[in-house]
Amino acid sequence: MAVLILLFLLAASVVAADEDAFIGVNIGTDLSDMPHPTQVVALLKAQQIRHIRLYDADRAMLLALANTGIQVMISVPNEQLLGIGQSNSTAANWVSHNVVAHYPVTNITAISVGSEVLTTIPNAATVLVNALKFIHSALVASNLDRQIKVSTPLSSSIILDSFPPSQAFFNRSWNPVLVPMLNFLQSTGSFLMLNIYPYYDYMQSNGVIPLDYALFKPLPPNKEAVDANTILHYSNVFDAMVDAAYFAMAFLNYTNIPVIVTESGWPSKGDANEPDATLENANTYNSNLIRHVLNKTGTPKHPGIAVSTYIYELYNEDTKAGPVSEKNWGLFDANGLPIYILHLTGSGLVLANDTTNQTYCAVKNGADPKMVQAALDWACGAGKVDCTPLSQGQSCYEPDNVLAHATYAFDSYYHQMGKAPGTCDFKGVAAITTTDPSHGTCIFPGSVGKNGSLVNITAPSMNSTSSYSSGHNIQGSGLTSIFMTFTFLIWCGVFL
Repeated sequence: MAVLILLFLLAASVVAADEDAFIGVNIGTDLSDMPHPTQVVALLKAQQIRHIRLYDADRAMLLALANTGIQVMISVPNEQLLGIGQSNSTAANWVSHNVVAHYPVTNITAISVGSEVLTTIPNAATVLVNALKFIHSALVASNLDRQIKVSTPLSSSIILDSFPPSQAFFNRSWNPVLVPMLNFLQSTGSFLMLNIYPYYDYMQSNGVIPLDYALFKPLPPNKEAVDANTILHYSNVFDAMVDAAYFAMAFLNYTNIPVIVTESGWPSKGDANEPDATLENANTYNSNLIRHVLNKTGTPKHPGIAVSTYIYELYNEDTKAGPVSEKNWGLFDANGLPIYILHLTGSGLVLANDTTNQTYCAVKNGADPKMVQAALDWACGAGKVDCTPLSQGQSCYEPDNVLAHATYAFDSYYHQMGKAPGTCDFKGVAAITTTDPSHGTCIFPGSVGKNGSLVNITAPSMNSTSSYSSGHNIQGSGLTSIFMTFTFLIWCGVFL
């Protein structure tokens, strides 16, 4: 116990990855109709995405990104790792062609050397650290080592005994690679890149991990997982895995290497045996993750220190091998149309992924019903909104409550006024949202998508008063190897 407490105190000294934590996106290319690089960049600009990760260093893509200011992480693909890890000159040539030729016009900020090498191509593990060092040496030779960091994404499955996080450790069989790798990251001021997939942890837990815990859904304190060693409460898988990584590094006496999450997401469609790969769950997970990062919530061990995260991924990759879910992690289709509209009210404009510029005006959660009623009366009166659809027997009469009716009236006024600033306030009881409030036959103003067809969006209930892409494997994280621990904690009343 004393050792665990010491590790906790040591790990508490870890530094933040970035004072201004960000949300980025991964861009895979396994699409039958991959958009042209200029189209990709246009979508990134429209969505105000300022950080991306490429799975290669495609020249056309890097040229299209020139002068945009978008921060780019490029990658050494796994198939090139052996060559680079065995030859300093090959690494120098790679940096010359893929970095020096484009920087600084294209804002390259990081290089990921391989992807999940230890778990996907373990035969190349022996040259991984050399590859990192050779790439970094080439950057030093070009005076770019301060501007561009070098690391390698790891699967979270190499973290064993990951709950409680304070007991987490890396798979010891990989220590001969991990220890020199962590030495390299620490000496160069780089970060640990980690891929975290709560979807796989949940799927492989046989019901031990609750869906809400995987999706970042709010949990009452008595439903949170508690680390008995630190008494820290965990309300989601993501935070538990990030803290497990910090503790695993501390176990090896590395306490000042920050973590950056290079892949995380949730599929929007799956096979018959993947019932939780749904549009709603994908929307819930990614929306909650984005808010969690941008609001600088941090983790239980590092509150207020957010972990920059790259969403997996920008596009659905329809030509990827594997189950249906493998093809459906994207936020957009090949035409740049959103797979679903993220619920991001209050989280800024980044990835408000409605490419048709669809915004709506809705009643704020917790608004005073009397003030809402007064605003509704004004909108349908002096505001000159046509409230006929709210009459009994009309398309928007149900649900018959003031919040549902007011949201329709507020949104109608907002669009009637051309969505001008200040037209969605109603004395503080309304707010702009990217979530389409349409439901059933009640279609709200502005709810028209591609080719005039209605956008297919699952609306929240208002019945209350308020060519290379990721090689991510489906092993799940270390969380999936400790189901018996979770079960034991449940029996003990730690996870209630």
